[in-house]
Amino acid sequence: MDETMKRLFCTALLLAGVGQVHAQTLVDPTQPPPEARLSPGASADVPAAPRGPQLQSVLIGSRGREVAVIDGQTVRKGEKFNGAVLVEVRKNQVVLQHGRNKQVLTLFTEPSAK
Repeated sequence: MDETMKRLFCTALLLAGVGQVHAQTLVDPTQPPPEARLSPGASADVPAAPRGPQLQSVLIGSRGREVAVIDGQTVRKGEKFNGAVLVEVRKNQVVLQHGRNKQVLTLFTEPSAK
């Protein structure tokens, strides 16, 4: 019985080793597909990061509540953001006024026609 157990144990070890030789490398499912990775020459098509404040969200309530989230800060119509007053809230953009200067922030930029 002792000799049979040794053979069985050696066979199990041998089979376990064979399984490791044929194991496949798993692909990380959280990584983007290879075709999504940019080549060094393709970076010219990527738009530059916008400068200035970024409009992140707009809320227009049924009772006249108008709120914008700009750079992570919630601003109601009439309140100030970095010295500028939020004077207008639309579904896709807001208008900030600093003195006589007006700045329009757009939630979604329109794709440029090529």
